[in-house]
Amino acid sequence: MKNRARFWDKAARKYAKSKIGNPEAYEYTLGRTQSYLSPTDEVLEIGCGTGSTALIHAAYVNHIVATDLSSEMLQIGREKAAAQNIQNVSFENLDIEQEPLMPGRFRVIMAHSLFHLVPNMEWFFGQVYDALPSGGMFISKTPCLGEPGMGLQGVAMRVFIPVMQCIGKAPYVRSFSSQQLRDAIKDAGFELLEYGDHPVGPPPAHYIAARKP
Repeated sequence: MKNRARFWDKAARKYAKSKIGNPEAYEYTLGRTQSYLSPTDEVLEIGCGTGSTALIHAAYVNHIVATDLSSEMLQIGREKAAAQNIQNVSFENLDIEQEPLMPGRFRVIMAHSLFHLVPNMEWFFGQVYDALPSGGMFISKTPCLGEPGMGLQGVAMRVFIPVMQCIGKAPYVRSFSSQQLRDAIKDAGFELLEYGDHPVGPPPAHYIAARKP
């Protein structure tokens, strides 16, 4: 955990300055997510980064706990919240591979741009399922690096990412297709309400809204 946290701490300030790759797709999925939110919701976001998405959704819910394993990412999120005078988002450290999720506290759990960085996402989906009440929502958007059609970009990733990981310049990265991602979420017990690629890629960013029966 320390090595992963250190990597993202070092990357945090540069990451905060990076622009959204496809603003139109981002805005579309923000709207889709907001259609599932209600003013009384308690929401958990896992892997919130610098908190941009949580702060946008804050106006639609009662409270959001935005979590990340990087203390520096969380500090940037707190600075953003203070600058925007948003008071219903709290920022907390959480390592999803080490700390269990609290059952029953949240009606909505979100995680974006995360699962390709997690070696045991299938286990994680089970943890999210157990933490949610019946009818609770799990919403995610995930780069699917194993999707067919990646071409030269896919070859470059398979060659260069392991090299960059060896010198501490890249995190763990996992490849899977959008179908494999959907199957893993369904296998955890969720009902898929909607899914789609926004943007279509390559690699596609696969948006999924799922509900616990």
